[in-house]
Amino acid sequence: MRAIVTAAVRGEPVDTASWHRFWDALADRKVDSAEAAALFAALSARLPGPQTADGFVTSLTQRRTKRPARLASAVNIVGTGGGPATVNVSTAAAVVAAAMGVRVLKTGSRAGSGSVGSIDMLERLGIPLARSAEEADELLDRFGITFAGQFVYPAELARLARTVLPLGLRAIGGFVNALGPFLANVSTGAQLTGIADPAMLPAFHRLAARRPDTRMWLCHNDLGADELLSITPNQVHDNGTGAFTVDPAALGIDGGKLADLDRPADDDHTAGFLALLAGHAPAAAIATVCLNAAALAVLAGVAPTFDDGVRAARTTIDAGAALDLAQRLGACTPETTGGRRG
Repeated sequence: MRAIVTAAVRGEPVDTASWHRFWDALADRKVDSAEAAALFAALSARLPGPQTADGFVTSLTQRRTKRPARLASAVNIVGTGGGPATVNVSTAAAVVAAAMGVRVLKTGSRAGSGSVGSIDMLERLGIPLARSAEEADELLDRFGITFAGQFVYPAELARLARTVLPLGLRAIGGFVNALGPFLANVSTGAQLTGIADPAMLPAFHRLAARRPDTRMWLCHNDLGADELLSITPNQVHDNGTGAFTVDPAALGIDGGKLADLDRPADDDHTAGFLALLAGHAPAAAIATVCLNAAALAVLAGVAPTFDDGVRAARTTIDAGAALDLAQRLGACTPETTGGRRG
C-alpha cells in the first residue's frame, strides 16, 4: 500500500487497478488506519486529476454486486460539498421541486465542511431515508420525492470509515465527498450536480461521459458554491448539448449578497430551513432555492424554461405547498411505511 500512498502524496495518478488492490487489501484487513488516513488526507488536501478520480469511481462501480436502483423518471440534485457555508439549498430545492410535481431522488451526505449536511438536516426534521430500492420507489410514489439512505453507497466506504477510526472519515473525507455525486448506485433520468471547485470539471466531464443514459448538468460559479446561486451568473455544462450560462439578472431576479445565504446558528437551523420553505427568509436565499428547483423542473420536462420554473417554484412556496410537503415527510413514521424503518 505504500506505493498508492506515495503516488497520492506526490500528486501522481492512481489508476483503476491500483484502487482495486487497495480495496482488496482493505477487505483483507491489510491496510492500517495510518495508511488509510495518509492516503485520503493527501487526496483531500489536493484534489486529484481525472485519472485518479475516474479510477476511484470506476473501481467501486466494478465491485458492485447489485444492479443500480432504476428511477428513470426521477431527477437527482447533489453537490460536491465545500465552498461557502450556505443554507441547505439542494435539500430545500428538492422539496420545492417535488411540491411542483417533479419526481425527485435526493442523494447526499453528512456535512463535510460545515455543520449540517443533507442527511443531518433530514434527521433534524424527522424525515426518513429510504433503506432499499423498493422503499425508495414506495416513497417516490407517495410523496413525489425520496431521500436515499446508505444502501446506495459502496460498502467499501463504510469499511474505510471503520478503518480510520477514531480519526473519523469526516476529517479526511474531502476527496470522497467531492466524488459523492458519482458514487450512488442509482440510475435516474437526470442529475443536477453542483461543483464547488471548478478545477474538478475535467474529472467530472470524464465521469459524466460514463453515464450517457443520465442527462447531467454540472454547475459552478465564481463564488465557489456547489449549487446555482441567484446572486451571480452560473455556468452549466450539459453532458449532451454543451455549456450555457444561467444569469439571474436575465431572469429578473434581483441581486443580493452571499451573506443572505448564510446558514443560521445551529440552534436555529431547523426552524430556519422550514422558514425558507415557507418563504420567510432573505430574498436571495428564496430566489436561490427557486433557481435550483427550476433547474430540476427543466431537467424533468415539468417546466419548459428557467423563467417558467422560477415562477412556478415561487408560487409553490407562496402557496405553502413546499412547507406542507416537508411536514408530511416529517410525519412519515415506521407504521406508515410498513414498519420497515428503525
